[in-house]
Amino acid sequence: MKPIEICLADDHPVLLLGIVSLLNSEPNLRVVGTGGDASSALALSKKHTPDIMLMDLNMPGDVLNTIKQISTSGAKTKVLAFTAVTGVDYAIAALEAGAAGYVLKGSSITDLKEAIEQVHGGESYISPSFASKVVSGLRSASLRRTAREACRFSVREEQVLRLLLQGQTNKEIADVLAISDKTVKHYMTVIMQKMNVRNRIEVVLAAQELGLADTATGHGTGVA
Repeated sequence: MKPIEICLADDHPVLLLGIVSLLNSEPNLRVVGTGGDASSALALSKKHTPDIMLMDLNMPGDVLNTIKQISTSGAKTKVLAFTAVTGVDYAIAALEAGAAGYVLKGSSITDLKEAIEQVHGGESYISPSFASKVVSGLRSASLRRTAREACRFSVREEQVLRLLLQGQTNKEIADVLAISDKTVKHYMTVIMQKMNVRNRIEVVLAAQELGLADTATGHGTGVA
């Protein structure tokens, strides 16, 4: 049976050597290349097209973008994050970028081997001690995305929301946009209906909760 081919990218040389030795001691695993940063991980994936790209998340370079590039390249390579980072947001970012698994450093070689075999077999894997937090975080992130998609604003509604989040009153918003106070109130009513809130304060709180505050301040709110 052909062994599972693995490339490993980690910027800690001693750890890298240790993991390579442990993986190569398994008869069904074979490390075919190593690197120490995101760019080398991408180069390794192109050169060797391994079954598994085992990547540290906290190393030089744009790791998340590298995960995305490898995962969307059309090649057989599956990305498995191998990291000491226990932040749920970071785990979600890695998984959403395309990582098929997330293994915490400190896991046993048995757990790491299981992760590699499961991901190679088309399944996903998250370290058991961390899995419930990540699943809960993914669920919350999904709900936030759904809510954001439901809160799509017209160009004018987006302008009103942006100015509201900057702390401006209805009259100030009307002056900036050269419209009447009555028209601003109309747009505010529409915005509150879309966000299912009752007043201006709740608009601001909901925008922050849904992650709309940044997009509404000029970074690409969806326009219906």
